[in-house]
Amino acid sequence: MLAPRLMKTLIVAAIAASAASMVSAAEPAKKAPAAAAAKAPSDAQLIASAQRAAPAKVSKDATIVAMDADGKMRTLRKGTNGFTCMPDSPATPGPDPMCMDANAFAWAGAWMAHKDPPGKVGFMYMLEGGTDASNTDPYAKAPSASNHWVKTGPHIMIVGADASFYDSYPKSPTPDTTQPYVMWAGTPYQHLMAPVH
Repeated sequence: MLAPRLMKTLIVAAIAASAASMVSAAEPAKKAPAAAAAKAPSDAQLIASAQRAAPAKVSKDATIVAMDADGKMRTLRKGTNGFTCMPDSPATPGPDPMCMDANAFAWAGAWMAHKDPPGKVGFMYMLEGGTDASNTDPYAKAPSASNHWVKTGPHIMIVGADASFYDSYPKSPTPDTTQPYVMWAGTPYQHLMAPVH
């Protein structure tokens, strides 16, 4: 079992990756709602995708939510264990479903709203991996010469921990993604990314 601090840090990283995927997913859907609607997966497909984000013992009792084309969250299934899972975003190039506890969900909401995170440690799973994202800019939508785009495999994230927690981990703009590292270091949304092998 992971130490409580490590688990919290992993959630933060997952939330950040998920939030970036949600931002990327919402924008193309607004540009082409008819095309998005024509290709929209069924609720059963969305639930199956979301459940792949975490271990079955977690995802089977989790709430499942999905973002509609207008950017609003819709509950597909109510859960009982305090975790919320989201399916892969069809607008992103790779698989990126995620599953997070309540603190990580609140952290992700703050990130998406450009607000201060709540300051509570949260945990996130992204066992299918994550779509490419900037390691330095929480709001980057595409790679650039200065935003250090990274690709991550299956991982967990710890979010919302005290800033000193992250000082124990590498904060390089170009991290070794096969080892734990801090994404978005120095921002209110910094979080620990820990690969799962």
